[in-house]
Amino acid sequence: MAVINQAAAKLRAQLFESDDLIVCPGVQDGLSARVCLQQGFKNLYMTGAGTAISLLGMPDLGLTTADDMVRQASMLSSLDRSVPLIADIDTGFGGPVMVARTVERYILGGVAGLHLEDQVTTKRCGHLGGKEMVDVATFVARIRAAREARERLGSDLVIIARTDALQSMGFDEALTRLKAAVEAGADAVFLEGVKDREQMAKFTKAMAPTPCLINLVPGGLTPLVNAKEAKELGYRIAIWPCFAMTHAYLAYQKAAKELLETGAVTAGFTEKQKGEGENAEQVPGGIRELFELCGLSECVEFDKKMGGQTFSKGV
Repeated sequence: MAVINQAAAKLRAQLFESDDLIVCPGVQDGLSARVCLQQGFKNLYMTGAGTAISLLGMPDLGLTTADDMVRQASMLSSLDRSVPLIADIDTGFGGPVMVARTVERYILGGVAGLHLEDQVTTKRCGHLGGKEMVDVATFVARIRAAREARERLGSDLVIIARTDALQSMGFDEALTRLKAAVEAGADAVFLEGVKDREQMAKFTKAMAPTPCLINLVPGGLTPLVNAKEAKELGYRIAIWPCFAMTHAYLAYQKAAKELLETGAVTAGFTEKQKGEGENAEQVPGGIRELFELCGLSECVEFDKKMGGQTFSKGV
């Protein structure tokens, strides 16, 4: 059975038929994804940490289940099938059988690419300490299972092998693991927690011609470089997993503080923009604008085109 996924084919072409850097803003929910799509991003990244935070209100300590991640990845992929989504799949959630099953569910959900790591199942965010690794054979078995799932469905899914071994096992062991993963079927590689620009350049050179991904986390282990620098250092994919939730968090804090202290929310609005009655729907950032961002007019038009009467009296 061949699964047609234009987004996966597009991501593969971006990776192997161009030398442009693939820029991926991290999205943790439907709203953050909609904003990034509105702004014209050509790719999206589903953050595992952001999924734990937004879906569970919990830290990234291996608490999300396969069902949590599949549901989130499928929802994000569905918002625009033409925009490739790269999604975190953590450790694959079990042995080879479970890894293959989870990968198949990602493929059927429309995911274009995923990264699969070598931490133990009780994993944690790659920018925390105390991470434990599985052995190379177990990691390779996970990659093989992902490759087999892709081949079973005839998909163009891009498999990215991630290692967290750098901090505890060193650079050479991390390279050994990623090279073994490439031999097992990975298309690209991801060395988590790179510590400086020198190590970034050393890594991409050592793994060439295999495409490399860089993970840019504020307050994390890796220095924050911009897109131009990432490309110059030899990377092909750059993800900013926390950018949306960091800015959302800061905005939530400001608005929550104002509501608690004053009993009103005016942050970001002028008196004219607050809106009342018929003018309320014109408020920038108001509920009407949010609904439009999420497809209100498209839904109404589709209903009308299909002969529906749901919205015949307007919305």
